[in-house]
Amino acid sequence: MSSLRFRLKHPGYWLTGCALLAFGVLAQTQHWDDRAQLWWQERSTPLVSRLASIWLPGYRAVIQAKTLDGLEKDETSGLTYNPLTGTLFTVTGKNPLLVELSRDGEILRRIRLNGFSDPEGVEMMDNGRMAIVDERRRQLTTFTLQVDDLELDAADFPGFDLGFADAGNKGFEGLGWDSRSHSLLLGKERSPMGLFSLPFPDAGGRAGTLRPLVAGNLGLRDISSLSVDERTGHLLLLSDESRMLLELDRAGQPVSFLSLSGGLNGLDSGIQQAEGVAMDEDGDIYIVAEPNLFYRFRKPLPDAG
Repeated sequence: MSSLRFRLKHPGYWLTGCALLAFGVLAQTQHWDDRAQLWWQERSTPLVSRLASIWLPGYRAVIQAKTLDGLEKDETSGLTYNPLTGTLFTVTGKNPLLVELSRDGEILRRIRLNGFSDPEGVEMMDNGRMAIVDERRRQLTTFTLQVDDLELDAADFPGFDLGFADAGNKGFEGLGWDSRSHSLLLGKERSPMGLFSLPFPDAGGRAGTLRPLVAGNLGLRDISSLSVDERTGHLLLLSDESRMLLELDRAGQPVSFLSLSGGLNGLDSGIQQAEGVAMDEDGDIYIVAEPNLFYRFRKPLPDAG
């Protein structure tokens, strides 16, 4: 009993206990256990499977924290790549805009969005069609963008109610076009977090029924954005709060991940609030972060020697 009383009075005993408690809290809040599981899975993945996937550990930042000039008072959210023009598109929420970007992060065009209150995601579909999700209104709007458009009005285009009336600002943020199933994939941010599929269009030319997708243990705290790799059919999930980009296979199982923390994957500093991700036909990955920062990641070519 005296030995126990001595330990309880000793400062080192309490310091050790506090350190262990702090470590436990960090491990849980930062999902270190999930990352460890993903890391172990990556280490045991055979080469043939790595070559058949996106394989995020091989990517390095080649453009980082580039300011999108002219959007200083806006907050970019969502990102998509248009293979017809070779350009990227993002949306802003405070002053609703659809913004066209070069692959080097230069602003090419600003398109005013009338009738949108909180655009959070944008996605290229097929045949030049685009979709924008308005998070607070739970509304999906589709349209075909013309090369000379500088203004769009939501009332002029078809809209689809996505449900979840009580979601508020925790609704749908991520959009991705899956050409293999001819469906829009949607990521609900949280409360609850989830992935959904919206067949588009059905036989009558309308959107089908929103249905949940089964996925493995994602180990993410939220979903900020998503994108589909046309080459592999795999899905990229971006999580702001987890500081992570996660690759899922067609069965919804995690394959690889890319940390958005500073000092990793060529990043000088961490990406603090990642809000949009897209991939082009060459496999380059693009991320936009609030308030108006642009990143580009590339996988180096194998050494010819």
